[in-house]
Amino acid sequence: MDNTSGVGVLDKAAIVLSALEAGPSTLAQLVTATGLARPTAHRLAVALEHHRLVTRDLQGRFILGPRLGELAAAAGEDRLLAAAGPVLGALRDHTNESAQLFRRQGEHRVCVSAAERPVGLRDSIPVGAALSMRAGSAAQVLLAWEEPDRLHRGLQGAAFTATSLSGVRRRGWAQSVGEREPGVASVSAPVRSPSGRVIAAVSISGPIERLSRQPGRLHAATVIAGANKLTEVLARHAAQQDAQNNA
Repeated sequence: MDNTSGVGVLDKAAIVLSALEAGPSTLAQLVTATGLARPTAHRLAVALEHHRLVTRDLQGRFILGPRLGELAAAAGEDRLLAAAGPVLGALRDHTNESAQLFRRQGEHRVCVSAAERPVGLRDSIPVGAALSMRAGSAAQVLLAWEEPDRLHRGLQGAAFTATSLSGVRRRGWAQSVGEREPGVASVSAPVRSPSGRVIAAVSISGPIERLSRQPGRLHAATVIAGANKLTEVLARHAAQQDAQNNA
């Protein structure tokens, strides 16, 4: 089978990325692995590095770059969003509160799916709304498991503290009462990728008069169950993909 597309530069770039799949490579190793001329291999690796598809380790060797992980996460998001609708709907029906799914994008958290409470007083967050990472239970969840440096930066100006986030990690869920908006309470739990990284937060939110000042006591177990369902969907899909790739 011919593995070439007819677009020479793309074919060669794909060969470089495939070679790096095996692990870090010096330029000499990359030349040997790809069969490309040394100037060509160097030019392609540096160009891929510019686009963050390739980066370098502490020894200066070429390795696969962070952009590949971001693209993979975006591809997985379709699977997450497809599963989110029914899960959020069930969460809304069980708690009688609005339910949302948030993902972090830079310094904001974006509502990527929602199930609104049909009648009565509610906390309405439309899909596409960008909210602060400095307040709210979903922000706590999306920040709590970050790398230490990023976590520390995220705490600057936040309504919650490092101690709060330590409690979130220990319990596996977060709550907020009037933190993002006066009169509003919420409960959130993490959705994890197959590698275990927190990639989203499932939340319910509503007026304090219904959710009380301890909303976690009322709804944490239900919110955790909803988040775990989405984590399981992603894990199952990844297992199916691995099985197909190894078939």
